Amino acid sequence: MNTKLSLDFGKIIRELRKGKDISQEELGFRSNLHRTYIGMIERGEKNITLESIEKLSKGLDVSMKLIFEKLNKIHQ
Repeated sequence: MNTKLSLDFGKIIRELRKGKDISQEELGFRSNLHRTYIGMIERGEKNITLESIEKLSKGLDVSMKLIFEKLNKIHQ
């Protein structure tokens, strides 16, 4: 995939995850997603579904709105 949108989204997820000081494995556990899938998202290699975005937001303990606001700021 690696489109600008996917790369920007992955960057946001990585920054939020690191800001909470959790590993990809821990985020995967919290989100009920596989850790390798988390890595692929962070590298912009996956076209993520809304369902997975919701799982990530819950795993990161942030709102989907926050994720999309951050995405809107950097993806213009």
